[in-house]
Amino acid sequence: MDASDSRLLDALFAVIAEHGWRGVTPGRLSALSGIPTRELVRRFPSRLDLLRLHGEAVASHVAAETVPGQGGTPRDRVFDVLMRGVDALVPHRAGMLRLIADMRRDGVLAAALFPILQRSMSRMLEAAELDASGLQGRLRAAGLVGVWLMTIRAWEKDESVDLGTTMAALDRALDRAEQTARSLNIDPGDLALPPAEA
Repeated sequence: MDASDSRLLDALFAVIAEHGWRGVTPGRLSALSGIPTRELVRRFPSRLDLLRLHGEAVASHVAAETVPGQGGTPRDRVFDVLMRGVDALVPHRAGMLRLIADMRRDGVLAAALFPILQRSMSRMLEAAELDASGLQGRLRAAGLVGVWLMTIRAWEKDESVDLGTTMAALDRALDRAEQTARSLNIDPGDLALPPAEA
């Protein structure tokens, strides 16, 4: 992500924090980011395109900090990448909390966000060295959306430095996801090499 995209995301969540999702306009984004309105409209015809940019930015941040052949169980690796995803939200916490509140009141926004979240969770699976391809990969990603939403619900109220409440919620959500996956015969899709080969 280049510097202008970073400024744009800072502006996006500053606007959301103050004005809510419906208050996001090209003029407000341009004023805060310094990016011309015409360019914003050309690159991001829909406000949802801005959230796609944010989802890709978070996933890219997580991928950049992932060490290939990191070892550990699939669950350990998913836990690690999702917590790094949570860490990536912290700089925009106020705007993110307002967006979540708006999403709960706006069913259309919530429905529109699902494919964006699913794409982000596919990237998280890849960072955790799990298979995100095919039908089972899509099911894994959909399940991870549920895990992410339960984790974010805890993060909304967690103001601790170590995010202990958030981590505990993620642990519980992964327990449920593993139970569901077993009942549906969905394997973890582990792509990591054994320790001797990594």
